[in-house]
Amino acid sequence: MLSKRAKEVSPSATLQITASASRMVKEGKDVVAFGAGEPDFDTPVVIKEAGIKAIQAGFTKYTPTSGIPELKEAIVKKLKDDNSLAYTSSNIIVSCGAKHSIYNAIQVLIDDGDEVLIPVPFWVSYPEMVKLAGGKPVFVPTSSKEDFKVNPAILERHLTKKTKVLVLNSPSNPCGVVYRANELSAIADLCVKHNIYCISDEIYEKIIFDGLKHVSIASFSDAIKKLTVTVNGFSKSYSMTGWRLGYLAAEPEIAAAISNLQDHSTSNPSSITQRAALAAFSLDEKFFSDIRNIFQERRDYIISRLDKMKGKIGYKKPEGAFYIFCDISGTKMDSFTFAKRLLEEKLVALIPGEPFGCDDYVRLSFATSMEKIKKGLDRIEEWLVKL
Repeated sequence: MLSKRAKEVSPSATLQITASASRMVKEGKDVVAFGAGEPDFDTPVVIKEAGIKAIQAGFTKYTPTSGIPELKEAIVKKLKDDNSLAYTSSNIIVSCGAKHSIYNAIQVLIDDGDEVLIPVPFWVSYPEMVKLAGGKPVFVPTSSKEDFKVNPAILERHLTKKTKVLVLNSPSNPCGVVYRANELSAIADLCVKHNIYCISDEIYEKIIFDGLKHVSIASFSDAIKKLTVTVNGFSKSYSMTGWRLGYLAAEPEIAAAISNLQDHSTSNPSSITQRAALAAFSLDEKFFSDIRNIFQERRDYIISRLDKMKGKIGYKKPEGAFYIFCDISGTKMDSFTFAKRLLEEKLVALIPGEPFGCDDYVRLSFATSMEKIKKGLDRIEEWLVKL
């Protein structure tokens, strides 16, 4: 008999749609996939070579649970240089992906019945992780008119005596929201005032457009820094999704608890990947600038095409990440019906918005080639005309 906890967790809609599309591709069908949340470019050569060298050198044994010292020191330097955050190695935990880092943080911060504020729309795994920890997800609605952002006034309306954590994601999945410094500062003040922890998911930090700058919420004061778990990783910015490596920075007490949890769950992340991640830090700003330019060009092209489909599909211009969250309310279809029909009738795969908390939206990823983007949008436009 399955546990109550296992029964309450919903399957990932992202993985479901991607699996369906992959099955159709294997059947020989020409599917255009806008679903996957991973960059389409290869892992940089310098990273791959470092992984190969680690294998050849026999660096294939256990490491310290929280990560090898040299990688933790490199993360400390990165956080100082990029995010104005002063940490030591005792604050850093290296895990099997940013997802794993968020899961660990929720596990050590949440007791049964504790409430976690999750702005809507949200990445599909946040509420499921909260449920697995025995907590209660409290969804904080936003709208495109508010740029899909929360502010202190909105958050105040959802606070209770059981509120323990706020999950913040900037740049965000699914809608590419980027919070400005003044917005984050106000939210930081609220968290400090009410003694609320903030899990700041910054995995898309390097993929940000229009000259905007990423700001870490923990950088505003020592008070908010003590309450913040800053999460990042290598999957999105370095195209290392399959390598499975992420990290977090937190107060020593929280970091020690997470290390203890990881001792009894996964132990250390891959030794080989840790060596490869060290090489990732050698990449210069030009690498990230080139990637941003590619993604921004794709975003701008998609927007130009969607503008011609007004009345059927709307959107909020994403400022970061590589997704466009499309308003399909004009079609009078729910998101699963829209996605299912589009895949079956036009061989275009995208992700329903319902698991993100918005059933009148779908998520379109532009982490794919311009050729496929053009082909997919041609099909979508043809399909919408016939509806």
